[in-house]
Amino acid sequence: MTTQEVAAQLVAYMRKGQITEAQAELYADDIICLEPEGTMTQHFTKGKAAVAEKGKQFASMIEEHHGSATSDPLVAGRYFSITMTLDATFKGRGRQLFEEVCVYEVKDGKIVQEQFIY
Repeated sequence: MTTQEVAAQLVAYMRKGQITEAQAELYADDIICLEPEGTMTQHFTKGKAAVAEKGKQFASMIEEHHGSATSDPLVAGRYFSITMTLDATFKGRGRQLFEEVCVYEVKDGKIVQEQFIY
């Protein structure tokens, strides 16, 4: 798949709430995930299984989901970015609105790195 095709497929999965399916199909086995330091999740995660587990841990912190949105992708070479918003009530933290920019790198038809900026 091209970067444009990977980006379009990821966005389609995200809009359906099918994150697990997106990771299984589109992520490289040795994917790297970067998050801002000092947030609710770990800063550096490597490997498809570890990234999936981090996602499950994040989802377990959500008490109530109020809404979310994913933009269309912006593609440049082997990179693409999207914006995402998440309106949710978190256990022990109250309701929060997350707005983030997500940057992905694609090699050989798979996402090899994702970085979330918020």
